[in-house]
Amino acid sequence: MEGTVQDILRDARIAFIGCGVMAEAIMAVLLRGELVHPRQITGGEPIPSRREELAARYGVRIVSDNREAAAEADLVMLSIKPQTLDVVMQELAGTLRPEQVVVSIIPGATIAHLSQGLGHAAVVRSMPNTPAQIGSGVTAWYPAPAVDERIQALVEAVLSAMGLSVRVDSEDQIDMATALSGTGPAYVFQMMEALIDAGVHLGLHRRIAEQLVYQTMLGSVLFARESGKHPAELRNMVTTPGGTTAAAHYQMEKGGLRTVIAQAVWAAYKRAEALGAGRKNGGPELL
Repeated sequence: MEGTVQDILRDARIAFIGCGVMAEAIMAVLLRGELVHPRQITGGEPIPSRREELAARYGVRIVSDNREAAAEADLVMLSIKPQTLDVVMQELAGTLRPEQVVVSIIPGATIAHLSQGLGHAAVVRSMPNTPAQIGSGVTAWYPAPAVDERIQALVEAVLSAMGLSVRVDSEDQIDMATALSGTGPAYVFQMMEALIDAGVHLGLHRRIAEQLVYQTMLGSVLFARESGKHPAELRNMVTTPGGTTAAAHYQMEKGGLRTVIAQAVWAAYKRAEALGAGRKNGGPELL
């Protein structure tokens, strides 16, 4: 990405179609980091109380008409629920200018479906995760062929405000990223919950167990990233033959932890594929 994020976003106008939790999170990190001014942001939101809330909190312009919200934007962020996508596309179809780019964070919405429904070629499909709400997330994204390098730089600047921005090599890798990083925080949270409960079972107060687990998780991730070593190598570094870690690791392998995680990621991936194909039966919510 040529130039700083601040340079790229200095005059960019951004519209959010749907102003729910994730849209507000993106607004917040952009404004908190002083990457954009409130006048550069417009939102389309049908609920009056929500419009008033966001306008008062961030000083941004929130309107009821999605077409009005998108009219002057350089980047239009589709941050609506999947079940409202077709209705919103009907509203916006034929109103977007060729130089505008549409960035979707809607799980399962393919580039082909978005382009056809909007009558617009410049579309980017992306998948952030929940830590993006504090600027520590990771967002996988993939552009349609009509999105040129200049517009890609704008997209990357906006998405990188939420944390790490990763442009994947093909659109089908968005479904893979959905299963790994989009759904990934839920895997980590469940592991944290299990460890905390195990600590309480041993006799620790829950507050102390939470402190120990949170810092262990955070420190381990930071250490792994800083060390540059493979996780298996790091695990071996703290595994003494006949020691406590070896005993614990034996039970995790015996219980099939690796297999369960692999199966969970695969199930999430197949569900993401099914959403993209329009199959709606069964499976968990992705976001």
